[in-house]
Amino acid sequence: MYTRHITPLLQEALADTPVVLLNGARQTGKSTLIQSLAASEGRRYFTLDDQAVLSAATSDPAGFIAGINGAVALDEVQRAPALFLAIKAAVDRDRQAGRFLLTGSANVMLLPNIADSLAGRMEVLSLWSLSSAEIGGDAATNLADWLFDGKLDAKSIPACERAQLIERLVAGGFPEAVERSSERRRAAWFDNYLQAILYRDVRELARVEQLTEIPNLLKLLASRSANLLNFAELSRTSNLTQTTLKRYFTLLETLFLVYRLPAWEHNLGKRMVKAPKVFLPDAGLLAHLAHWTIDRMGVESGLPGGLVETFVLGELLKHLAFSQQRLTLWHYRTQSNIEVDFILENRAGEITGIEVKASATVDAKDFKGLRHLQETESGLFRRGIVLYSGRELVPFGEKLFAVPLSMWWA
Repeated sequence: MYTRHITPLLQEALADTPVVLLNGARQTGKSTLIQSLAASEGRRYFTLDDQAVLSAATSDPAGFIAGINGAVALDEVQRAPALFLAIKAAVDRDRQAGRFLLTGSANVMLLPNIADSLAGRMEVLSLWSLSSAEIGGDAATNLADWLFDGKLDAKSIPACERAQLIERLVAGGFPEAVERSSERRRAAWFDNYLQAILYRDVRELARVEQLTEIPNLLKLLASRSANLLNFAELSRTSNLTQTTLKRYFTLLETLFLVYRLPAWEHNLGKRMVKAPKVFLPDAGLLAHLAHWTIDRMGVESGLPGGLVETFVLGELLKHLAFSQQRLTLWHYRTQSNIEVDFILENRAGEITGIEVKASATVDAKDFKGLRHLQETESGLFRRGIVLYSGRELVPFGEKLFAVPLSMWWA
C-alpha cells in the first residue's frame, strides 16, 4: 500500500469537521485509503458499489443514515445523491467531528444541489492518482512549494534519463496501471478502465443520446491536451453542437477525466488570452489514448511536448492538494503569443512561472516568457523555472533556473 500525500490533511479534517469528502477519479486509491483509516479508527465501512448497500441508501436515505451508529466511511456516495440531504439532517442534530468520511468518483462540486446541501458542514479534499514521489516512497516533501520558493540547491537531483522519463509518461499514476509488468497489460487495464467509466458512470450521471460520442470526444481532447480550450473548433471537428459538446465536456470534468486550467490575469489593462487550457490530468491515460508507446517514443527524435506538459500538470495538481502555502495553478498567455505554461500563485498574489520543455537541452530563448513575466510583474515575481529532460540544475540569470524533470522522483 502506498503512503499518500493527503493522509495527514485527511486526519486533520476529521478531527474538527463533521463531514469530510475525499474526491477523485475512480481507481486513484480512495477506497484503499479510507478502508485503512476505517480499520485503524474502528469506523464502519460501506461501499455503494455493493448493490445491497446502494439499494438501502437510495430507497430510504434517511433511514439508512439513522441506522448507522458512530463514525462511518461511505464509499462512492455520488451513486446515491439523496444521501447528502440525509447526512445534512444528521449533522444538524449532532455535529460530532469526523462522523462521516465520504468518497466520490464524481466531482460533487459540479453536481447541482449537492454541494450546497452541506455548505459549512463538509470539507472536500482531492485525491489524484499517484505522484512520482508517492510511487518512490516520499509522501512528505511538497514539490510545488519547493518550486515556488524553496532552496533549489538543497535538493539533490539526479540526471533525467530519457528511458526513465518515458516509463513515467506511459505508466501514469493509477496504482493498478503503475503495477502492471508490461505495456501490453497496462494497455488492457486502461481499456477496461475507460469502458467501466464511460459505460457505467456516464449512464448514472447523465442521459446521453449517443454513448459512442463520449469516448470519441475524449480521444479528441487527448489530441489537444495542453492546448487552449476552443469549443468552436471542437464542435466543428466532433460534429457536435456546442450545447451538446459543453454538456459532454462538463460530464468528463465531473468524472475527473479532463481538467480545465484557467488563465492568470492580474493587470486588467493587459491584452491577455482568457481562454483556459484543457488537459487529461493523467499522463498514462493520455499516452494510451494518443498511442504514445515506449517503442514509439524510443525511436522518435524528441518527446511529445503535450504529453510531457500533461505529466507536469498532473504532478503539480498532486502536490498542490497538500501545499502548505495553499498555492493555486494557472497558465499565462498574451494576445501577442507570449506564454508561460504554468503559474503558481500564493495567497499574497506572488507568482512563480514554470515552463516545460521536452528536450534535453535548454537555452536563453526558452526563458522568453519567463523574462517577460519577470519584467511586467516585477513586484510579484518570485522566480522562473524551465523544467527540461536534462542532467543539471542550471541558473540562467537572476531568479531564473533550468531544473531537470527528474526532480519529481528524486
